[in-house]
Amino acid sequence: MLLSSRLTRCLALPPATTTTVLHDIASNQAKSVAKVILKKGKTQLFRDGSPMVYSGAVDSIIGRPPPKTGDVVLVADGAQKPIGWGLYNSSSMFCVRLMQLEEEVSGDPSCALNVEKLLETRIDAAVNLRKNLGLPSATTNAYRLVNSEGDRLSGLIIDVFGDIAVIASSAAWVEKYKEHIKKCISGLGVINSVVWRPSTDILKEEGLDLTDLDQEVSGSTDRVKVVENGISYMISLDGQKTGFYADQRENRRFISTICDGQKVLDMCCYTGGFALNAACGHALDVTGVDSSSPALELANQNIALNNLDPERISFVKQDATSFMKNAASRNEAWDIVILDPPKLAPRRKVLHSASGMYRNLNSLAMRLTKPGGFLMTCSCSGAMTQSGQFLPVLQGAASMAGRKITLVRQTGAACDHPIDPSYPEGAYLTNILLRVA
Repeated sequence: MLLSSRLTRCLALPPATTTTVLHDIASNQAKSVAKVILKKGKTQLFRDGSPMVYSGAVDSIIGRPPPKTGDVVLVADGAQKPIGWGLYNSSSMFCVRLMQLEEEVSGDPSCALNVEKLLETRIDAAVNLRKNLGLPSATTNAYRLVNSEGDRLSGLIIDVFGDIAVIASSAAWVEKYKEHIKKCISGLGVINSVVWRPSTDILKEEGLDLTDLDQEVSGSTDRVKVVENGISYMISLDGQKTGFYADQRENRRFISTICDGQKVLDMCCYTGGFALNAACGHALDVTGVDSSSPALELANQNIALNNLDPERISFVKQDATSFMKNAASRNEAWDIVILDPPKLAPRRKVLHSASGMYRNLNSLAMRLTKPGGFLMTCSCSGAMTQSGQFLPVLQGAASMAGRKITLVRQTGAACDHPIDPSYPEGAYLTNILLRVA
């Protein structure tokens, strides 16, 4: 939405009706700080912690000159009393990403209206949280260091792979403070190189010129060896997401505990995460299926990297639907089937059609699961997870397949992917274990 549609009034800031710590700090800034005034009835949502101020919640914007994308602004109620401060965007549906509330500033004003200081403080807090969770460790050096809203740095994701940090940017303010973010991460001591990966599709919606937003690599290689739960992986930094799906770490470890002596099928296996855990968990036979040749090249490297028997674990390049239909026609079945497809519902408006795809895929997967066996099925679509419709979709899939399912286990992303309860949209991954009768 354009700046003009937000009722911007290019006026000098009038006196606040009630003095606050934020107002006093803003008054002493060398550059005037604009105010984003919320509509009546919208204030409490953001006082309660919701970090994303949508355009529809804004009544007017007061300031001269008007704020530009990436500028620090105050967010105020209808009486123009500041309730917090954040970073402005004149093009995005997210008008302001709130960074601090008035109550926080009152308790500790050191970061107020200071993005650089706030970044340092929040990244330090993220590092300490991961340390308290045991990350990194002798058996795991691939993990998420910063998880956007979950670490109160909306639009910033940082994954660590050994001594390499991959930074995924999906907000205009992150691009504006790129150099300071890189400086913070490089200063951690354990990071020797940084890869900057702008999410170009999302940044286009943020109103950015994408011509200069290519991936930047500082002292890194396109492939790196990492270890997770004691299993080694060769990953590509040019691969999907940041290069590795650290969010499934705890679910992969769980798979390794139930595969002893079992025949396992890993659909949409990517570089073999679940398959490798199954093999290391003493599965009798493991088959991984994916349609990506580069991913399967890495998966096969990972077999050798872990000294696994290629007679017990192998990978097949084929479309998931085609493979499962062919296997079903041959009456093949597995004790454990894992289905982790790519994001099928990137937005709510395609949720209905995506539900049909999830239902069809899972129905085929259930047909390939031996009676009494397990199906671990996943959705990484936030729209599906937040809709609460994944289990009903699975019930529909079971009906199509003529099978009966029982919910055994339901989880989400690993603990290094924290979620802000005020922003439930941050929950995107659903991992469900079903017993299929």
